Amino acid sequence: MKRRSIPALDRVSDAFFALDTDFRFTYLNRRAQSLLKRSRSELIGRVMWDEFPETVETQFPDGFHQAMDKQIPVSFEVYHTRLETWFEARAYPSETGLSVYMRDVTERKQQETALAQHAAVVEAISDGVLTLSQDRRIVSVNSALEHLLGTSRAELVGEHVEILTELADVADEQALEMGRAITDIDTGATETRTLEAAITNAAGVERMSEFRFVPIEDKTATVACVIRDITDQHEYERVATSLHEITRWLLDSDDPEEICAIAVHAGSDLLGLPISGAWLLEEEHGYLEPVAGTADAHDEFGGLPRFNPGEGLVWDVFEAGGVEQFDDLEAEDDLYNPETPIRSEIIAPIGTHGILMTGSFEANRFDETDVDLVSTLVENTRAALDRADREQILRDRTVELERQTERLESVADVLSNDLQQQLEEVADALDDDPTDDSWQFPLAEESVGTTLDRAERLIDDVREFARNASSVRTRSRIRLEQAVLEAADSSQLIAENVIVEQEATLRADSDRFISFLEAAFNDVAARSDTDKGRDVTVWIDVVGLENEDTRSRGFFLRDDAAESYAATHDRVFDPASPGNETARNGLGLALVKAIADAHDWRLSVDCGPDGGTQIDVRDVMTLELVDAENP
Repeated sequence: MKRRSIPALDRVSDAFFALDTDFRFTYLNRRAQSLLKRSRSELIGRVMWDEFPETVETQFPDGFHQAMDKQIPVSFEVYHTRLETWFEARAYPSETGLSVYMRDVTERKQQETALAQHAAVVEAISDGVLTLSQDRRIVSVNSALEHLLGTSRAELVGEHVEILTELADVADEQALEMGRAITDIDTGATETRTLEAAITNAAGVERMSEFRFVPIEDKTATVACVIRDITDQHEYERVATSLHEITRWLLDSDDPEEICAIAVHAGSDLLGLPISGAWLLEEEHGYLEPVAGTADAHDEFGGLPRFNPGEGLVWDVFEAGGVEQFDDLEAEDDLYNPETPIRSEIIAPIGTHGILMTGSFEANRFDETDVDLVSTLVENTRAALDRADREQILRDRTVELERQTERLESVADVLSNDLQQQLEEVADALDDDPTDDSWQFPLAEESVGTTLDRAERLIDDVREFARNASSVRTRSRIRLEQAVLEAADSSQLIAENVIVEQEATLRADSDRFISFLEAAFNDVAARSDTDKGRDVTVWIDVVGLENEDTRSRGFFLRDDAAESYAATHDRVFDPASPGNETARNGLGLALVKAIADAHDWRLSVDCGPDGGTQIDVRDVMTLELVDAENP
């Protein structure tokens, strides 16, 4: 059975609730509902002071207002009379309200009160404890504090409290704050003071500690100090804050692979996850492609694998859509690599984009805190990838609109120039002497048919050219020889003069591919010396099939027309280019280029090896020779 996730705040033992800026409840976890004896539905949207008027006479109002007004965390202790329980309240402010934790500290209060009288209890706790006289000299210490500082109580007792800050290498500012806290306790200004400071333990390791000062009743001591290691808690808060900062870096990028690299290295650096990687779904082929990995992952495995549908736990988790933690992979059946040295891992789907995975060579390496932090990381990554997708769509649309605009402007130029030429011919004819019996209207008889054929071809080319270059309908398997024959019959060439050297197939939009060939053939005919290109031969052959790289595959059309594009091959794709005569019989190679672009083919034009012109078409990755035995 797969592990079901529950809200993180409902898993903690402390009561937690959130208030907005008007002190209305916006969230309560289960422990808070139990403590307040009210359900979420009863309290969400209600003002705390209205629902619990008894709290107005406690430290809650002053503490909460201080946190909101100064935007600083506050903590205080409050006694619940009905429950006979002491609670420690911690309030963390934000622009939208307060997050409040309530921890039962009754046991600690009892320990602090009886600290001097019950030395055995003090010795049993793991927190460091010391007591101070009114002149701030150390009266007693427990063994935990001896161990923390790497010294004996004999060397501490009787010394001024400054020895503590010196041995623990406490910063001057925090040392001064400790002095003020002790003074406040001694003078009765407060019942407790808590502050945090970095200390260096006996092993020379810096740890974040919480110092809690409380008054005690003893013949020799007046103040007790409890020192608790809160490094893990502090590190969690630091990492959580850093992860939100990383969100800005993620959203600054519009490259999916770069976004995944940022996420993977953030997990490695911040969360201590050195063996991590990210995979994105390759939509065309449907597999998860590795796009980013830590150096340790590459060093250990020599690269990250590709995951096809149904392969291993990774694919199962990706399809399920929820973060999964695996404590011991040796107990799992559906492994991609049963011999993997990885013992535990976290697999986290990045929405529908892909997967982020981190592993360890140790079993039970990860806990719920790791899962929460990884979940935060992948959610931020998902948001960045969603944004990158939207930006890419907008860029593609902009490029396509610009391409359409350029195409239509070229078409307009061609139409304008062609019609202008026809009008000039008619005007010249009308200027001749009308009394001359030998005069005939220049568009009479055969010239009328020729002109209309040309106009019809131009209109057909314009219609095809103006289509969206990306509007390729369903591609089907086409036999090259059959398509060439059909296009030649519709063109101005003699079909027998078009020679296909090798039989092959490719996948393309059938109608547009026929238009592609017909436009190329008509362009050849327009460059011949005789009517309908009777003196021209066109050879068609395939290239690049012997290479493993399918991008080199394609075909070429080579002719021996009298006129070639030797001097103008860089302008033949633009029908409106100055000096370009390719549009004299339709739009010429401009139409050929538009249809090639629609299929994502790469087109080039150059002189043929024996004169004439050669048109090369590459990136036809579906091109294959026809098997003579199984055509």
